[in-house]
Amino acid sequence: MKKPNIVVLGAGYGGLMTTVKLQKKLGVNDAHITLVNKHDYHYEATWLHEVAAGTISPDQARFPIKDVVDLSKVNFLQDTVVSIQPDDNKVILEDGELEYDYLVVALGFEAATFGIPGLLENAFTLGNINSSRLIREHIDYNFAMYNNEKDKKQERLNIVVGGGGFTGIEFLGELANRIPELCKEYDIDRDQVRIINVEGAPTILPGFDPQLVEYTLNSLEARGVEFKVGALLKGCTPEGIVVEKDGEQEEIPTFTTIWAAGVRANSIVEHSGLEHNRGKVEVKPDLRAPSHENVFVVGDCALIWNKETDRPFPPTAQIAMQEAEVCAHNLATLVSGGNELEGFEFNNMGTVASLGHGDAMGVIMGDKKLFGWSASVMKKIIDNRSLLKLGGIGLMLKKGKFNIF
Repeated sequence: MKKPNIVVLGAGYGGLMTTVKLQKKLGVNDAHITLVNKHDYHYEATWLHEVAAGTISPDQARFPIKDVVDLSKVNFLQDTVVSIQPDDNKVILEDGELEYDYLVVALGFEAATFGIPGLLENAFTLGNINSSRLIREHIDYNFAMYNNEKDKKQERLNIVVGGGGFTGIEFLGELANRIPELCKEYDIDRDQVRIINVEGAPTILPGFDPQLVEYTLNSLEARGVEFKVGALLKGCTPEGIVVEKDGEQEEIPTFTTIWAAGVRANSIVEHSGLEHNRGKVEVKPDLRAPSHENVFVVGDCALIWNKETDRPFPPTAQIAMQEAEVCAHNLATLVSGGNELEGFEFNNMGTVASLGHGDAMGVIMGDKKLFGWSASVMKKIIDNRSLLKLGGIGLMLKKGKFNIF
């Protein structure tokens, strides 16, 4: 009997966790498992804001795939996915193609720019290790240049962050901690530097508890962050942005615009022929694509409705890793000839946002609110638990966050 080919696309939280679980559930005689990823490492996407601010090194936020994937059980292919052809059970790569019996699509996210003029060309994004490293280098460069020019340009010291959601706020927290260090290093008065957040909604962190929002505003404003809420970004150039609020437009000169206001599923999914809803696959309860029984979708590419709010669950590492466990279980069931597949139920363990070293806020265990140092410790526990689940205690001890003071 022919061993089925299982192909997993992407080694983010969803794809890597699916692979790790599959290698435990299936033997080499049960199936061929192939993991495809652009890089030979996995990066912690939830740590990219720290890399971008310069508060941790890029290497701290990533680890080699071979550290958690058993290469005697899994064929790892470092390549870039070009397209998916689900009607032919094929994946086209830059350097070849793969045929599959079962496919797991876990290709992650890309920035959603909502058609704002100049944003794609001129703004930075927290998309991966390389783009985050670029932000850090760019900020350092502008601080270094400031005192080396005859005519000092304020644009070098104005930093605009587009988006007051979870990612934008976490980045602002790290940035607010990093700026005083940069000012000391480059002999710049802290009062010269502006950190400006632009959010289109009436408040930052839409959907969060008002008490948590208030705490966040107080924490960040005390460290010099300016907020422009209910303000729409109307355009972005290399020299600045245009913001519109209450019908009035304002130009803010800046060489540094970081866009953190929206993500969408990898556009390969939209063009794959899989049935989708605005680029995401609205998966069945067992995480299979409705149009193709042998295709599973997890992570940022999957759309799952929260019946309580009648809105989709936001794409987080927590939900991706839970989906991966169900996905791996269902694949192992199919490979062994079973047909009783498990339905996915999201167990929300809570949400904690870092506001820089030693500060955070969030909700755990349903409705327990945390603020400040205790929330910061909980955030590190959550990060370490993710590493433990992916690579065991060895990976957690090697890459985990243990500095709580």
